[in-house]
Amino acid sequence: MNTKFEKFIFYQWTSAKFGSIYLIHIIWFLLAAFAVTAEMSRGLTGIDNYLIFEGVFKHVVQEKYLFSYYPDEYVSFNNYGPAFSLVIAPFALMPTYIGCFFWAIANAAALFVAIKLLPINQQQKIMVYWIAAIEMMTAIHSVQFNPMFTAFFIFAFVFTLRGKDWIATLFIALGFLTKIYGIAGLAFFFFSKNKTQFVVSFFVWIALIVAAPILYSSAEYITQTYEDWYYQIIRRNQQNIDNSRTAGMQDISVPGMIRRIFQYYGPIDFPIIAIAGVLFGLPLLKQRNQAHPHFKLYYLALVLISVVIFSSAAESPTFVIAVTGAAIWFVTSQQPFGQWEKAMLIVLFLLTILSPTDLIPRYIRINFILAYSLKALPCLIIWCWLIIKVHRINWSKMPMHA
Repeated sequence: MNTKFEKFIFYQWTSAKFGSIYLIHIIWFLLAAFAVTAEMSRGLTGIDNYLIFEGVFKHVVQEKYLFSYYPDEYVSFNNYGPAFSLVIAPFALMPTYIGCFFWAIANAAALFVAIKLLPINQQQKIMVYWIAAIEMMTAIHSVQFNPMFTAFFIFAFVFTLRGKDWIATLFIALGFLTKIYGIAGLAFFFFSKNKTQFVVSFFVWIALIVAAPILYSSAEYITQTYEDWYYQIIRRNQQNIDNSRTAGMQDISVPGMIRRIFQYYGPIDFPIIAIAGVLFGLPLLKQRNQAHPHFKLYYLALVLISVVIFSSAAESPTFVIAVTGAAIWFVTSQQPFGQWEKAMLIVLFLLTILSPTDLIPRYIRINFILAYSLKALPCLIIWCWLIIKVHRINWSKMPMHA
């Protein structure tokens, strides 16, 4: 939050009437439009991520190696595979600045619609919007894919609950083939009314999405590029871990916290993820749990938080995913909200949501929050709370209202 205008919006936001759905419509898209316009006003250097995304489509069409350094096109490196060219194609075909603007608005709109579809009441949806709004704007400032990616998880969850497995698995497959940890959406398999259809449709979509870029490229190129993408993911993971040694912008995760706080750079990611995976998965195996609305919403929150806090690729713009999960946790907690929930929400705002902004003193932001990956800490605490809940509650005896 680097301008007077954004600070003005924030103060209006904190004093707003939380019950107005019309107000959040206006604020949500105003924040998105302002964020992308501010970045475009800085020239092409301000939208480097979008240039990378645009380049994915153009390089697939031209059958160029996707993971090379292209200094004449953008500053950083691409980490997305060929399936991402399907997502970015409509925008990459536009002039760069127009495509960038509509890309940002499409990301904001996708997340807005996804939250609107959640099986919670209107007041709860409004609270989710308010909690997620600033993180959405942070992601838009980086012209990132993360708001849309968050929406993919929510769409998959909602359509699974509605018995529309073919639509749900489209978003899981597309999420997986654009960001590898989109595979976490398969947790919603346990909520499917037709599990055979869920599995079959997932693999059908995988095949179709892998093959689709061949229409504007070639089979040989796409096959080779998926192999290249696999090795790029491995390289990028190691780069992110190495980045922790200098307290860089990546690896804002639970393993990253351990690396930065204890200066330990040994092989800790796999044991942490394995333990988290077991804790995450065991309650799903109890069939009596699977019908309860709160249990399902808790698992949506767990998925959204997990894919961020256990990933070495996590950076500040990624946290729109985890914060949306935290917001779902908050609105589905006991009401009236207890002191613990309220206190945790304040900590979430201070360490996670507001930490990249000028509202947090630069010294604290750089030397503590970034240096020790503390942006991930509130989400980890909420994750642990959710894990305890899904393990300890006897869901078969809980009331069925969501």
